[in-house]
Amino acid sequence: MSGRIIADRYELAALLGQGGMGQVWTAYDRRLDRRVAVKLVRPDRVAGPTGGDAADELRRRFVRECRVTAQVDHPGLVTVHDAGEDGDDLYLVMQYVEGADLADHLAEHDPYPWPWAVAVAAQLCAVLCAVHAVPIVHRDLKPRNVMVRPDGTVTVLDLGVASVLDTDTTRLTHTGSPIGSPAYMAPEQAMGGAVGPYTDLYALGVLLHELLSGDVPFAGSTALGVLHRHLYEPPVPVRRTRPEVPAALEALVLRLLAKDPQARPASAQEVYEELAPLLPRHGAPAAPLDPTRPFLRPHAPWPDRAATPAPAPAPAPAAFAAPPPRLGAPQPSDPPSAGPPSAPPPAPVRPGAPPHATPPPSPAGADVARAVDEVKKLLGEGRITQAVDVLGATLPAAAAEHGEHSPVVRILRKQYAATLMDDGQYRRALPELRRLAEDRAAEAGPADAQALQFRYDAAQCLEQLGEAGAALGEYRAVLPYYENAYGPITSDPGRALDIRHRIGQLLLAVGDHTAGRAQLQALLYDAERAYGPHHPLPADLRRLLSHQRDLHRG
Repeated sequence: MSGRIIADRYELAALLGQGGMGQVWTAYDRRLDRRVAVKLVRPDRVAGPTGGDAADELRRRFVRECRVTAQVDHPGLVTVHDAGEDGDDLYLVMQYVEGADLADHLAEHDPYPWPWAVAVAAQLCAVLCAVHAVPIVHRDLKPRNVMVRPDGTVTVLDLGVASVLDTDTTRLTHTGSPIGSPAYMAPEQAMGGAVGPYTDLYALGVLLHELLSGDVPFAGSTALGVLHRHLYEPPVPVRRTRPEVPAALEALVLRLLAKDPQARPASAQEVYEELAPLLPRHGAPAAPLDPTRPFLRPHAPWPDRAATPAPAPAPAPAAFAAPPPRLGAPQPSDPPSAGPPSAPPPAPVRPGAPPHATPPPSPAGADVARAVDEVKKLLGEGRITQAVDVLGATLPAAAAEHGEHSPVVRILRKQYAATLMDDGQYRRALPELRRLAEDRAAEAGPADAQALQFRYDAAQCLEQLGEAGAALGEYRAVLPYYENAYGPITSDPGRALDIRHRIGQLLLAVGDHTAGRAQLQALLYDAERAYGPHHPLPADLRRLLSHQRDLHRG
């Protein structure tokens, strides 16, 4: 396919790699005359021979997830330039990153110096802090998806792609097996449970163990055998083979590899803070492709580029030293141009807000009707992010003009929450949904269908944010209303089955495998009675339960 033109713009040049779900090519952007990387995905191959509806759903989610991914602004994350469809292929155009992937870097430096491993992990924590704040879960963090650039900075690849392919675990894969790399897969992901930021932290633990010991903690001759070991075997502490590794670093790796997600560190921020005391100090010389370089000499030029003038990438940003601060938080000043600071990088503040700029307030007396028309137009054109900004700016003006509890403000707030969810901004959608649910329940009672819909959507936000326990509690609270426990008015068997499915996956995610399997087994019986044995839901449940039995047997 070399020479093929994608979207009348990107000319494929050389194949970089391929797998069962697609290919990655170097390409030339003919419009801007630059080298890029293009990932091609075939929806029909991912969805399977009978997955027409699933393939259409994958196409829709692919574009949506690429749009959400493109909103994450962090120097440790590969930049997304473009995405769309070309013939039978979905394509994702990304920044072309020079350097070596971390797997090759490890192979070339064996044993890997433990300060290098700390530096790599700290940079990855900075990236994970940014993407988890959106929230996005990578789902496939591994050395092949991490590049070490010549300036020592680390760049994460393939964010969002695994999220699209693994949305419903079995629905979008005819194999019925979770998407990801078995050697780096967290127990909850292997079981087909809900995933969250804690899933990426487990993969980070596997990666850090591999850098320190030279091998992944769980290996085997088959994927099933590897997943079984993730579920049931403890990892070997790294100091048994590398006694020079600090004890605090070994303890952190073991916490990251905990089977129970709740026993792992609470966030990538917490992991970074534990790594910070082990990071190298400023001022020492660093060679190219040394991942400690951003901490030693944050703004130094590349030594191998100084003698021969050539277009060079931007210097290593100090932002790699710590996760991004909250929006509105005081920003540390850049180091003086005369040289790098002598103190180690400051401990990062905890990211609490999503990395989306808050839209400017709407001027007083704004024309609400005109804004509503503009939102409808933007949504019709698929410009969801712009619609979010317009709605966010219009709401305060509408509340001032019509009153906080007026029907027009209620409608705007409902549209705002729905659009935030469509844009993947679950952290901002959650308080809006809770407010809508409380107001509606106060007016119409807790069994009101609209109030329940708001609570269901809030539970989805909690699930996407990785707050598995809170999501589980909310789903359990609304389930009786859909199971006819409070009368036939709110009974909705289809929604009840969906909630039970989510509860089962969340039970697996929090490590309660026995209860999760029991929940899914009971759901299978009721789904077959409601839909028949050949409906996608019972078929997916049978595959998932069979996969779990195989894992249990090992």
